[in-house]
Amino acid sequence: MPTRARERLLDAAEDLFYAEGIRAVGVERILSVSGVGRASFYRHFPSKDDLVVAVLRRRDERWRAWLAERVEALGGHPLNVFDALAERFARADFRGCAFINTMIETADPDSAAHRVAAEHKERVRAYVAELIERDARPDAVELAHLFVLLVDGAIVTAVRERSIRPALRARAAAAALLATGEGATTDVAGAVREDAVR
Repeated sequence: MPTRARERLLDAAEDLFYAEGIRAVGVERILSVSGVGRASFYRHFPSKDDLVVAVLRRRDERWRAWLAERVEALGGHPLNVFDALAERFARADFRGCAFINTMIETADPDSAAHRVAAEHKERVRAYVAELIERDARPDAVELAHLFVLLVDGAIVTAVRERSIRPALRARAAAAALLATGEGATTDVAGAVREDAVR
């Protein structure tokens, strides 16, 4: 029974945080939606911050498993990342990226929630690099950084436009990157890094 209470808290919190934002949702609301008592909440999570971190860690595992599954089902090509995103963008409950949203809400980069969100993005980048490496591209790491820029840009744009078109545009841009030679990719990545420093 304690495990079920923990799962109910995580389920309720994940849904509420994603739909309404972390700061907008208080513990009382989570207790009400989950049907879990206050004492049970604090047995599982010493604070709301601990619950946020647990929600993010679980979502990270589930989201990356979903992405890998969809990419493989769609063909296993790096560009299929954007096809999978298009499927997400088409969902009525799409509210952007829970991890980007978290980093915006918890602006302190030293906070546990911010660190977990940043770790998620790094794991996604590493996964994309693995996909690109299947084609024996020596510039896979640089390309993966550029792909993740396109992924994040598509996600934010899809929130604004409420359509799948940003995923399709990002896919086209990623295809153009893949069509370039290794040197050109390195030049683009270097230019991106230089602009970021300015």
